[in-house]
Amino acid sequence: MKRFPMTVESEQALREELHRRKTVDRARIAEAIAEARELGDLKENAEYHAAREQQSFNEGRVQELEGKLSNAQVIDITTIENTGKVIFGVTVSLINTGTDEEAVYKIVGEDEADIKDGKISVSSPIARALIGKEEGDVAVVQTPKGSVEYEIDEVKHI
Repeated sequence: MKRFPMTVESEQALREELHRRKTVDRARIAEAIAEARELGDLKENAEYHAAREQQSFNEGRVQELEGKLSNAQVIDITTIENTGKVIFGVTVSLINTGTDEEAVYKIVGEDEADIKDGKISVSSPIARALIGKEEGDVAVVQTPKGSVEYEIDEVKHI
């Protein structure tokens, strides 16, 4: 079974969603199904069909969350000594050597990636180019428009 890296924050968020779906959402949906059954003929009962569809979606998401959590390799970056090297879970400050633009990214698991929030997947081209490098090193990232060089300004374990 292949394990997938995940941050502690992401694991906690998935566990909270799973708990909510199993307790709050299941009860709410079961109540909606019961109310819709009381309305009569189930074949032409739109409320019943909508509630059953909600139930199906919720149960599918519960299974998906349980699968992700069972295959997760949770990495707590705070327990790892900060050596200045880029590893999974660190926050990296970069300077584009061509444009002097600064960027800050946190390297996270694939399911956690959100570029708008500054989180990039460990399997992204930028992260792959950065992993193993240290502060002061230059990483070359291959993009569709050509190579881009980034200098690693700072590595933070937060």
